[in-house]
Amino acid sequence: MPSTAPDPPGRGPALRRRLLAGWGGTSPSAALVARPSSAADLSHALDELSDRGAIGRGLGRGYGDGAQNAGGRVIDTAGVIDFHLDAATGLVRASAGASLDALMRDLVPRGFFVPVTPGTRYVSVGGAIAADIHGKNHHRAGSWGNHVTSIELALADGSTVETTPTQRADLFWATVGGMGLTGLILAATFRCPRIETSQDLVDTDRATDLDAVMALMESGDDDYDYSVAWIDLLARGSKLGRSVLTRGRFAHRDEVDARTGADALAYDPSVLIGAPPLVPPGLLNRLSIRAFNELWFRKAPQIRRDELQSIPFFFHPLDMVDNWNRIYGPRGFIQWQYAVPLGAEDVVRHTVEQLSASGCTSFLAVLKRFGPGNDAPLSFPMPGWTLALDIPTGARDLAPLLDRLDEDVAAAGGRVYLAKDSRVRPELIPTMYPRLDEWRSVREQADPGHRMQSDLSRRLGLT
Repeated sequence: MPSTAPDPPGRGPALRRRLLAGWGGTSPSAALVARPSSAADLSHALDELSDRGAIGRGLGRGYGDGAQNAGGRVIDTAGVIDFHLDAATGLVRASAGASLDALMRDLVPRGFFVPVTPGTRYVSVGGAIAADIHGKNHHRAGSWGNHVTSIELALADGSTVETTPTQRADLFWATVGGMGLTGLILAATFRCPRIETSQDLVDTDRATDLDAVMALMESGDDDYDYSVAWIDLLARGSKLGRSVLTRGRFAHRDEVDARTGADALAYDPSVLIGAPPLVPPGLLNRLSIRAFNELWFRKAPQIRRDELQSIPFFFHPLDMVDNWNRIYGPRGFIQWQYAVPLGAEDVVRHTVEQLSASGCTSFLAVLKRFGPGNDAPLSFPMPGWTLALDIPTGARDLAPLLDRLDEDVAAAGGRVYLAKDSRVRPELIPTMYPRLDEWRSVREQADPGHRMQSDLSRRLGLT
């Protein structure tokens, strides 16, 4: 293990050398980590940087290397947690280190929910902005940045600015989805929707193939607040892309009281089991994942309506397994996610065909429909389709297969998600993100010395 002896302190928090990796466990790198414990410490976290610069880091749930900075500084914001709800307006002011988990534990019993949640509640507010996270409700509510009203940002020169969609709007939108490269996010204000209960009313449909599930989503998603489809990537032939589609909304109080009699806003997320610290390589193989996928598909009802599900079960089932990423073994895994515009359904179909033919060993593959995007140049979502999957590293011919599929995505006007990326070829990024030069111009004004850096930014030529 690297030494944890602190470096000589400056005005800011002490620095400790640590080996860091993303949630996928690939490409770890060593950095000096600062963990401020107060807002004052956080404001000085960018003092006295080396030429390797600094990057912020929340709870480390980004899959790739966006919150790593080899040889430089990483600022762990999770030690500064503060938030306040204005119950009259639904506005929350939160520090960057506050997690969605902490927010929901406070907000849900008071009749509010976070505007957007991904598949885990262990995401910080700063990370939610930097990655412009999305969830099952993008087709109705957009991504996290759509709900932010202001961002407090520490610039690399030591100054602090407050940005909004109308004041310093260029910097605001460059920060949304900007992977922490415009400055250190200190705090933000965002809108949270009201809910009457902590239960979701969920409809389930089992689709026999990819065409069937896409048709269901196209015809019915707009009737639901939340929608996601799990896809069996090992199914082939007439079963190609067979799926389980779950869609729902928060239940009203009378819908819960009449059926359960429980506290309508009760919320108690818990971890049911922990992954073992050591998992033998190869546990997730074609045989074991095929068996899991068959069981998962068959246990789902062909059609089920109005099932009450808890927030953890509907939104965050993987969080019920502590450190679930360990099941991929010591070599870790890649999460690959792309989006393509409406009209590019053939790309989704081709992707599933190629992955299925390759025997891709992924038990976690999900398909969603995106609604309109926002004004952020590096925001990932666009009106269309997004497919995300986890793949153990070391899979045979995986790298060239994903490279070919990346080219198909780019040619269709699509893009990969930077918050999950660990391997895309840098020459594809300007095609995937056609407003990249616009983002670079704003970033250059905010940080002309390029003091905000990360492994991802150097790998993809963003800095």
